Amino acid sequence: MYITSQPDPVRLEIFKNLYQFIAEQMGIVLQNTAASVNIKERLDFSCAIFDSFGLLVANAPHIPVHLGSMSESVRSLINDKGDTLKPGNVYLSNNPYNGGTHLPDVTAITPVFLDSSENISFSSPLFYVASRGHQADIGGITPGSMPPHSTTVEEEGILFDNFLLVEQGNFRETQLQEILLNHTYPARNPDQNIADFKAQIAANERGVQELRKMVSQYGLETVQAYMKFVQDNAEESVRRAIDVLKNGSFIYEMDNGARIQVKVTIERENRSTTIDFTGTSEQLNSNFNAPKAVTQAAVLYVFRTLVDDNIPLNAGCLKPLEIIIPVGCMLNPTYPAAVVAGNVETSQTIVDALYGALGVMAASQGTMNNFTFGNDRYQYYETICGGSGAGANFDGTDAVHTHMTNSRLTDPEVLETRFPVQVESFSLRPDSGGKGKHSGGNGVIRRIKFLEAMTANILSGHRVIPPFGLNGGEAGKVGRNWIQRQNGTQENLDSTATVEMKSGDVFVIETPGGGGFGKVS
Repeated sequence: MYITSQPDPVRLEIFKNLYQFIAEQMGIVLQNTAASVNIKERLDFSCAIFDSFGLLVANAPHIPVHLGSMSESVRSLINDKGDTLKPGNVYLSNNPYNGGTHLPDVTAITPVFLDSSENISFSSPLFYVASRGHQADIGGITPGSMPPHSTTVEEEGILFDNFLLVEQGNFRETQLQEILLNHTYPARNPDQNIADFKAQIAANERGVQELRKMVSQYGLETVQAYMKFVQDNAEESVRRAIDVLKNGSFIYEMDNGARIQVKVTIERENRSTTIDFTGTSEQLNSNFNAPKAVTQAAVLYVFRTLVDDNIPLNAGCLKPLEIIIPVGCMLNPTYPAAVVAGNVETSQTIVDALYGALGVMAASQGTMNNFTFGNDRYQYYETICGGSGAGANFDGTDAVHTHMTNSRLTDPEVLETRFPVQVESFSLRPDSGGKGKHSGGNGVIRRIKFLEAMTANILSGHRVIPPFGLNGGEAGKVGRNWIQRQNGTQENLDSTATVEMKSGDVFVIETPGGGGFGKVS
């Protein structure tokens, strides 16, 4: 088939949807075959396909913080193992200094070679498929691997750096077990890790099959050409969005005193923009450092949301953006900085700071309210919804997962069947959204009663600093974490805390509301 240098608009639409469809098919396989509540019920996973350079082509609409950063993981594999990649190999990576987000998010990457039956022999991969899943536990100092008070990455769990998981079709279970158990803080449930990794391998395999099918139907040249066209189309869409933006800057402080500083400069002539984080706090001793890949993912997410067209999030979106992140600041930390909260909390602050600088939207709840509990037998993790921020022509939304997270909450029936806890109540938190011409969304109140002794952890933000309003809109209400002990006493907790829960104790999480936009007339 003859390929032109210009895409046919109809075919562009078809291929855009086909690439996205492949990523969605991968997601369905992953959800159906995973063992953990995290992946199966909460859908804390992402799937995507990449070109031969490891650049993102398309993704399913899964978790934004994963999707904007996975390309870094794939490219690190190409740089690291490029000459040794073989058909039937699958690699595992969660290294936050190599494209990872935080250690529980483990990525399985499968290089895609064409079938020998295609009568074409290629020595290097033509595409890559990857799936990233949040493991219920990957070791570390607290069950659930989301320690509120880690100071080095080792305390957060086991680090995989392009580990060969499947070698030419053979699953390397013995070597994997050894890594999971041979660590200062080993994995608490390696069987569940292995089951979830196998589900990721299966998801990737589905992606490989679908890409091969596509090549046999349309020809390799067309498939590769349209991968580039889809990226070019996304680039042009982002440039169009930039055309209507204005310069701006913003400083946003976090509960721990750290601050994100960002300056956005629009270059009208070449329709691009510079996003400069100079002035942001230095690398922290806490775990609120966001790996560079997470910072990029947050920027990519914001600019993708400014585009009205239906485009898949991909590498083209990044082309018009120059991102400056000083090395050694909290948004580009150096090893062995702890990063577990950077991925879930700081990413949200970056997004809100950018919206603040652009003047388009008030702050959302700005936190994922990461709640983990467990012991040697059980480990569970969830993120909890809150209020979203209002904009110039819309109110915020009540009780939603905002921005960099897009996971669900486990159904109470499933949670109570799988774990010795009870959802005592789960309700809206009235009047927690900021008032304004357009009001911010309300947060929620979630009460979890423990039926046996366990360690519980909360890793959250905006318990001290309220989510800002814009253009005269009021700030949202700060969140609150506290415990009601069985004997009736109450204990207030900080933004981050580890607590020993006894049977009959209730952990209460009140999530923040979003900021309002515009003065109340």
